[in-house]
Amino acid sequence: MSDSRRIAFCITDLDPGGAERALVQIVSGLAARGWELSVYCLSGPGALVAPLQAAGIPVECLGATSPWAWRVVGRLTRALRQWRPALLQTFLFHANLAGRWAAWRAGVPATVCGLRVAERDAPWRMRLDRWSQRLVRMNVCVSQGVADFAHREVGLPPHKLCVIRNGVEFERFAQARAVDWTACGLPPDATVFLFIGRLHPQKGPELLLEAATPWLKQQSSLHLVYVGEGPLRAELEQQIENRGVMSQVHLLGRRDDVPALLKGAAALVLPSRWEGLPNVVLEAMAAGCPVIATDVEGTREVLTHEETGLLCQVNSVAELRDALGRLWSSPELRRRLGEMSQHIVREHFTWTSVIESYDRLYRAILEC
Repeated sequence: MSDSRRIAFCITDLDPGGAERALVQIVSGLAARGWELSVYCLSGPGALVAPLQAAGIPVECLGATSPWAWRVVGRLTRALRQWRPALLQTFLFHANLAGRWAAWRAGVPATVCGLRVAERDAPWRMRLDRWSQRLVRMNVCVSQGVADFAHREVGLPPHKLCVIRNGVEFERFAQARAVDWTACGLPPDATVFLFIGRLHPQKGPELLLEAATPWLKQQSSLHLVYVGEGPLRAELEQQIENRGVMSQVHLLGRRDDVPALLKGAAALVLPSRWEGLPNVVLEAMAAGCPVIATDVEGTREVLTHEETGLLCQVNSVAELRDALGRLWSSPELRRRLGEMSQHIVREHFTWTSVIESYDRLYRAILEC
């Protein structure tokens, strides 16, 4: 028999990322509320295993070497049968899919899946998600936009969709000390527009480069900084060279000092083609860093155009270029947007409220 206070969490990996950091926050907060928790990671150990274990939460990494190593379903099934949780919460597509099958085979009474992005480029994923919904009690969406997409495009029933938005560690970002850009190879007078995210078509990093190039050629103190890795890196490097802006565009790769980077930037720019609720936007807002972003799922729910940020239409280089010019030329606008967005995040996007929402959801499902 399952223990009604026992909840298992399953995620694809525990390398630092938005979903992975969210899991650490949620699990740590729920543990403090008296839930008995265990975390299962489909892949090998990642950097976020340590903070979970330091909080006294057991973690088991199941060692899958590929997202499609389906033997991991058997390993997860055995682990769940042994621990006998009352509920399994999964995060990210592969863990969502593997977890629901393992939970069904192990006899776990309820499975809750996390939907964190509108997967517009993967119709086959949508089909798999829809076909296996009979194994799912509830889907937690990180934004209303994701919930609407899941119902409209994926075909998931509305009664299986709820919205719990992301949170942010407000003090960590609000109190960070700005990075010294000269340590990153930039000149002392640099004004930095910052991109943080995967170098992937979803995030539109090449759109930012195209939009910014005229401004870069007009203003020698303006610099673009990209933080992150991904499949577009080589292509982006070639475009930077072709446009003749090598001295003003910097690809820093992965970094672990995001709060300092945001504190030191004139603005964060995220020209995504689709989203869920990007953590980096909430982090920038907490840091008081103004945001330019596209009007996509989730982002439009936390940014109000002209009040807490600047929103552009998806794929509009012209609107993106105009927004860059406005923030470049107006320190007062940057200050106002940064202050207003910081206030909104402090009031409405704390991890405490997120954890309370998960606690209420699990109690309702388990009736405890």
